[in-house]
Amino acid sequence: MKIAITGGTGFVGREVTKLLIEKGHDVFILSRSVNKQTNKVTYIKWLTEDAAPEKELNGIDAFINLAGESINNGRWTTTQKQKIYDSRMQATEEVLRIMEALTDKPKVLVNASAIGIYPASNEKIYTEQSLEVGTDFLAKTVHDWEQKAKLAESLDVRVAYGRFGIILGKSDGALPLMALPYKMFVGGSIGSGQNWMSWIHVKDVANALLFAIEHEIHGPFNVTAPEPIIMKEFGKILSAVLKRPHYFPVPAFLLKMALGEKSQLVIEGQHVLPEVLLKNGFTFEFPHLPNALTNIYQ
Repeated sequence: MKIAITGGTGFVGREVTKLLIEKGHDVFILSRSVNKQTNKVTYIKWLTEDAAPEKELNGIDAFINLAGESINNGRWTTTQKQKIYDSRMQATEEVLRIMEALTDKPKVLVNASAIGIYPASNEKIYTEQSLEVGTDFLAKTVHDWEQKAKLAESLDVRVAYGRFGIILGKSDGALPLMALPYKMFVGGSIGSGQNWMSWIHVKDVANALLFAIEHEIHGPFNVTAPEPIIMKEFGKILSAVLKRPHYFPVPAFLLKMALGEKSQLVIEGQHVLPEVLLKNGFTFEFPHLPNALTNIYQ
């Protein structure tokens, strides 16, 4: 297949690109740099005044839209939150414009999303059937992002939203920051330790996105491992894998002082299950946290 990716040079995008090449697909990465081709990857300029990516993308089978300012970059100031929101809306609007301009429309758009759309809770269990939507900044951003992507259905394009959990990888995402205290021998549970962490290995994220293209998945699908865990237990397993002690909890108020509103990413959580992936026969490479962390830190 010919598959176009926005955000293809980011944390998830790099893993997706690697997988697609291994599977023999032709990859087209939309980037702000000049058009070029390396191996089985073609880089196509977009989001600049002189860019016309639609001229290079006719015959594309699928779009994977991962573009957007990282939620892990800096404190969530008013300016940064606007940047996080606007970058997702603008990139998705451009994807819609490109698809509309194509003579041969892609069959599917797989759009990034996040489990942050669900309200934080220590008691509820969320699946794709759950209709509750949170009221905080992240939930609003994710909700609006999904609704923007859904407009592609008017072009007769199947749309699926991959609601990412906490993605685990060695050098990017949340894990390096979570592991740092343990590496410094001061690690411990964050806050009460009873908040849920719905996690997933970055390799399973890539596998799930390709699975959504190859199978008739539409609408939301949770991209989380089938065994979520409370933060206290996550810390114990992480400390064991790193061979470091697991000490006293880190008070939530200290994280709020250090990170501001962004602290909700680690002191709040949701118990999320990947019901759609499992019902469609998806096989997780890393369903269990000890194996996932061991693989990452081998």
